[in-house]
Amino acid sequence: MSFWKSFLNFFGLLKQEARLIVVGLDNSGKTTIVNHLKPERQASFEVVPTIGFSIENFDLGKIHFTVADMSGAGTYRSLWETYYNSVSGIVFVVDSSDKLRMCVAKDELDLLLSHKDIKAGLAPILVFANKNDLPGALEAADVSLYLGLPQLSQSQRPWQIQASNALSGEGVGQGLQWMVQVLDSSTPKKAEVGAKR
Repeated sequence: MSFWKSFLNFFGLLKQEARLIVVGLDNSGKTTIVNHLKPERQASFEVVPTIGFSIENFDLGKIHFTVADMSGAGTYRSLWETYYNSVSGIVFVVDSSDKLRMCVAKDELDLLLSHKDIKAGLAPILVFANKNDLPGALEAADVSLYLGLPQLSQSQRPWQIQASNALSGEGVGQGLQWMVQVLDSSTPKKAEVGAKR
């Protein structure tokens, strides 16, 4: 580390770098959630479906985020792994009102977790059980069971599930706050692991 980086780091002036990937099936609300994650002055709520991917950069507290918002359409899902190397955290968005595709979401999450770059690290996973305001939507705890999240605690990978409504922003801030706490923690393995109802 250079002298200036050491100096800035000592006084808490150096921002921590965090690379997040935001993945999930198409139409789950990924881009809308990314807009809520960004500081208000950078947010744009004119949302169009993501083709391929888009990269967003913003600062939040002491962390500089680089966020890759990945398309969830079947033809683009193979691009996800391009961003797995050195990822700091994973945001997986699920449409909790789409019970028919819950098994597809689980398959994609399993593929992600079995990738060598993800297995090599302990990047925390934040799952948004999105669209929980819609009639018949599954509770966050039920989504966690469908996705097999309780089994992740055995590997000591920090994870959290958060009910959300991306359109109103409900639950998005709480999810990001959890991610920031885990990334900012000097001992991420001691982070709270489990489902939030």
